[in-house]
Amino acid sequence: MSMANGVASEGVHGKDAEPHDKEMRLVISASSVGTVFEWYDFFIYGTLAASGIIGRVFFPSGNETLQTLLAWAGFAVGFGFRPLGAILFGYLGDKVGRKATFLVTITLMGIATAGVGLIPSAATIGIAAPILIILLRIAQGLALGGEYGGAAIYVAEHAPPQKRGFFTSFIQASVPGGFILSLIVVLGVKALIPADVWEDWGWRIPFVLSLLLLAISLWMRLKLSESPIFKKMKSAGELAGNPFVESFTYPGNKKRIFVALFGLSAGLTVIWYTAYFSSLSFLKGPMRIDGTAAEIIVGVGAALGLFWFLLFGRLSDRIGRKTPIMWGYGLTLVLLFPIFWGIGAVANPALTDSFTRAPIVVSGPDCSYNPFASEQASACGQLLGDLSARGVHYTLQPGDALSLTVGRAEVAALDAASIDTALASAGYDFSPIIPSAGAIAIIIVLLMILGGLSGATYGPMAALLTEMFPPKIRYSSMSIPYHFGTGYFGGFLPLIAAAIIASTGDPYAGLWYTWGVTLMAFVVTWWGLPKTLPDWSRETAA
Repeated sequence: MSMANGVASEGVHGKDAEPHDKEMRLVISASSVGTVFEWYDFFIYGTLAASGIIGRVFFPSGNETLQTLLAWAGFAVGFGFRPLGAILFGYLGDKVGRKATFLVTITLMGIATAGVGLIPSAATIGIAAPILIILLRIAQGLALGGEYGGAAIYVAEHAPPQKRGFFTSFIQASVPGGFILSLIVVLGVKALIPADVWEDWGWRIPFVLSLLLLAISLWMRLKLSESPIFKKMKSAGELAGNPFVESFTYPGNKKRIFVALFGLSAGLTVIWYTAYFSSLSFLKGPMRIDGTAAEIIVGVGAALGLFWFLLFGRLSDRIGRKTPIMWGYGLTLVLLFPIFWGIGAVANPALTDSFTRAPIVVSGPDCSYNPFASEQASACGQLLGDLSARGVHYTLQPGDALSLTVGRAEVAALDAASIDTALASAGYDFSPIIPSAGAIAIIIVLLMILGGLSGATYGPMAALLTEMFPPKIRYSSMSIPYHFGTGYFGGFLPLIAAAIIASTGDPYAGLWYTWGVTLMAFVVTWWGLPKTLPDWSRETAA
């Protein structure tokens, strides 16, 4: 195998054995559609968690902020179990085959997702409801831990080397495609049924719809044949004895896994989740955009940004995988905060102006706020909790006595009614709004720029990760760092960012988590990812 400009060639098919166009279209479409549905299943929970429904139905606590955090914790649990799924299904993928493994993962995902829509509420079955939700999220995490590696490797091992980045970029674009589909389904169901029905039980329909998507996915994927590289290794008796163990004992693989985890997976995932989930939460929460309008805006921005994934995947075939990824990391470090400041400036100008014109200042002793506590330890903590629940941007100052100032006026009484009256008198209006057409256009453009940053880092990734690892342990070696990186650095991003925002009162403070992880990824990738990858052709010698 050669590696020109960072693009590997393994002699996958041998002479004159590359799949014809019709076969390649089936490989890409079946793998990509299945991946879209798989990520739809996983993201539909996050889409509804951002709407507050998941917290209200399954994690009621009497504390709105805690309720939201518990819902996001349920979201994070699924990601937390992705690495275990990567180990389990990576082992099967390297021992049994790529096709059989991703048929199992998509079946598990579809059944678990439908189950979420069938669980009774906490008001009906008590503590059993959140326990069952967590168990189903674990099942989803296990399934997703095996799905991505299988689909990406399957396409990569069919693709001709000079087009591998472009062909696998369809798998990468399938991830935001699943997010977009979750928004489309939610918006479609909400449009077809009355609002009270949606709030009561209609939100369950998108989960149960997963059974139909599962049937379509299985129908398409059952038409596929096994990966040519896997078939060659199997016929030659070259399969790994224990893919998990060999992933850490193969020469040079420890460093490759380290770079794949901390340099590639961690960086791409925090940019991706910030571009889509953080932006949606930011519009619905601090900016007070009408929920449906926010979902449409983010969905349109995400859809218009899909081309970035294909563009950078194709570009990586020409200039190498590392270059566009480094571009994406570097530009994220420069543009992340300005992009969100721009969204905040146009999304709700009246509310933004109120925060500038009449800043909210809290001072007093013991002013610490624990967003995970149902009750705060101090009066100041309770006040900060009340402000956080309203999505109010506040600043803290030292003081001997507890006080709240809105603009230049100190609030005499610190009960909820007095606080609301003071905020209203200062011009604060927290009613949901729909931005002007011009503002929506600007927000969509800014979301597309975020999508470009994500596309630069994500588009070439499937091809790169496939090329980094030897074929006989590729499924395991690729999936383990990918899902540790995306599962923990990315999956916990909404929870960590929400906790930071709640603790500081600054709606932009959660972005520091993304910025810090991106900086780490930039340094690790610059240091550890070579321009030329190893020659794996000996691994598939006939």
